[in-house]
Amino acid sequence: MTESIQVKMLLLMTVLSILLLSGCSTIPKNTADTQPPLRQFEDVVHTEQGAVEVSDPLEGFNRGVYRFNYYFDKFIFLPIVGVYTFIMPDYAEDRVSNFIDNIYEFSNFTNNLLQLKFKATGITLARFAINTTVGIAGLWDPATSMNIRRQPEDFGQTLGHYGVGNGPYLVLPVFGPSNLRDTAGLVVDSMAFTYVAKELESDWMEDNDIRLIFSALTAVDKRKRQPFRYHGTGSPFEYDLVRMLYTAQRKILVEN
Repeated sequence: MTESIQVKMLLLMTVLSILLLSGCSTIPKNTADTQPPLRQFEDVVHTEQGAVEVSDPLEGFNRGVYRFNYYFDKFIFLPIVGVYTFIMPDYAEDRVSNFIDNIYEFSNFTNNLLQLKFKATGITLARFAINTTVGIAGLWDPATSMNIRRQPEDFGQTLGHYGVGNGPYLVLPVFGPSNLRDTAGLVVDSMAFTYVAKELESDWMEDNDIRLIFSALTAVDKRKRQPFRYHGTGSPFEYDLVRMLYTAQRKILVEN
């Protein structure tokens, strides 16, 4: 992530923190971890215009999925992640994370290329070559130690780069916050990865058991590295804040 993006994200987080603190100053704290907060931002804080414009015509459905994700995360996903981190030494976890990141450089490469970001495309190709060889199939990440940084891009960003709007906000089961454009991008990236792997006659893609294990391991590793926890903000309108933050973050990523 470039310095300009980091500065923008810091400013965004600062603004959101101010909004949160000012909006919650008169609301009694409720620390009971029984269910996700359901009150809406507009019910507590009245403003003429929000900090970020978000189209959410499916809000009722989205809030239901958000509630499902809360319980799924708390009682299923996070316990699995806890078992994984308990069993796996930190050193082994790092090797798994590096291996997964190296495989998904394919998505970074193709989307940088589609956006005509040739410098980032070359950097991604160099990272993959170095980490696959010197890093032994990507288990280590010597490219980063050489200051050759990841250039993360996805097809949702590619669509945004060419002017495709967000579309309606969506909360996906398990995956969490998204929108119509980014959901389409997620599907395309997944299909493209599977297609290319099969065309290259990757043995592990032909084995259903290995493919399932890889997918499950990828999901657990991704959740382990994601610090967000439902109901972790302490806000009674967490849904609205997550929606706002996700939309603003994606806007910054697309613009850069």
